[in-house]
Amino acid sequence: MPDYFLRSSRLRFRHWDEADLPLAIGLWGDPGVTRYIAARGYTVREVQIRLELEIEAQRTHGIQHWPIFLLATSEHVGCCGLRMRSGDPDVPELGVHVASRHWRKGYALEAAACVIEHAFTVRGARAIFAGHNPDNVASRRLLERLHFVYTHNEFYAPTGREHPSYLLARPAHESEPDPNARL
Repeated sequence: MPDYFLRSSRLRFRHWDEADLPLAIGLWGDPGVTRYIAARGYTVREVQIRLELEIEAQRTHGIQHWPIFLLATSEHVGCCGLRMRSGDPDVPELGVHVASRHWRKGYALEAAACVIEHAFTVRGARAIFAGHNPDNVASRRLLERLHFVYTHNEFYAPTGREHPSYLLARPAHESEPDPNARL
């Protein structure tokens, strides 16, 4: 049985592993999912490399864009999690990718809110960075709903474009992380 370490009202999260290549291909091989994150989409080999990088990020930093599943059916929904940014390990980057068959059901908001709480209460993040393709209106709206604040535009090499970028500071009432909490 997979080790689910985080859950929300409808979703549960676990870590990627090598056996998840079919799930990764189903997600990052979907042109609807990747059209805003990679200028030409991903080949199967590029999906495999991305999966390997996610696994390595978990091993090295304890974070990744974790795969998410429906609590009710265990169906794979997508991924949501954190990525290290160069320069400030206390400000990870939030990412969420939902399979196109699950769009418009509120899963991105629910998963992102769960990861944000985890980042602040368990990981001790000082703030969270996020960005989106300027053409991706749904991602802009998601970040607004999560109370991210626009800070600047930042070049994103995979699309070759400047992406609006945002920060979400840890709420003042959030305490430091629990050192005994399980990641």
